[in-house]
Amino acid sequence: MALLPLVIAPDPRLKTKSEPVAAVTEEIRMLAFDMLETMYHERGVGLAAVQVGVLMRLIVADVDWREEEQGKQWVFINPEILELSDKPHTYKEGCLSFPDQFADVERPERVRVRFTDLDGQVREKTFTGLLATCVQHEIDHINGITFVDHISRIKKDMILRKLQKLKKAGAFDHDHDHVHGEHCNHG
Repeated sequence: MALLPLVIAPDPRLKTKSEPVAAVTEEIRMLAFDMLETMYHERGVGLAAVQVGVLMRLIVADVDWREEEQGKQWVFINPEILELSDKPHTYKEGCLSFPDQFADVERPERVRVRFTDLDGQVREKTFTGLLATCVQHEIDHINGITFVDHISRIKKDMILRKLQKLKKAGAFDHDHDHVHGEHCNHG
């Protein structure tokens, strides 16, 4: 497995709708495993293929992992939302493509998703809690939507200007240290 370089905002790839995965191949499985490894390395709970520069409808998640211990790994190929609950839930979201930036985002509390797994089986599953938030966040990514598209224009512009300045200064040209924030899910 390999660590993959992250796409950091602002970047036009993050605003591009990803293409469907034609078939579950060994290359797709390896990409999913590399994405999981990258997600753990960067201390995230979800990652979309577009965030590693691959415009395919593939996302991974593990909201239960802790340092040195994996939780339940989820791989979603060609995920589509079938149903959203009416009840909203607000969570302070962050994103590996927006390092150290967080904002309150309101999303439906429950989501039902159809997706293909790594064995090529089409599945339907309902998610709640943090996993529901994570799945919706990552599906947004493959649709060219980022979490800052769900917040006020002023806050969004502030975050994007800050990241643009950091990119110009070369802050993301190397492995950046992770800043432990209130939503880290590890020790």
